[in-house]
Amino acid sequence: MTAPFLHLHPDDNVLVARASAPAGTEVKLADSTVTLAHAIPLAHKIAFRDIAAGERILKYGMPIGIATADIAAGTHVHIHNIRSAYTPTHALQDADGQSPETPK
Repeated sequence: MTAPFLHLHPDDNVLVARASAPAGTEVKLADSTVTLAHAIPLAHKIAFRDIAAGERILKYGMPIGIATADIAAGTHVHIHNIRSAYTPTHALQDADGQSPETPK
């Protein structure tokens, strides 16, 4: 049982806490059951399986970050072991909807 965690998408390599989970909580993962070593706050993530350094972190089936170190299954996944994978996907526009001119 993954409670109090949710596996939001079949491709996700993380689970998301739907409630605070105290240390000692047992969580069923992809291939095993782990006991949390530390409390996990509401809405934070844990690794659903082992995640290698450099691997993309997937939530809702979409990349949200890149692992900066190996992350063992059941470990807290947060800013201490991932970096952002967000990149600009659109050009900024002025309030009139037009792209700003390039400075000369």
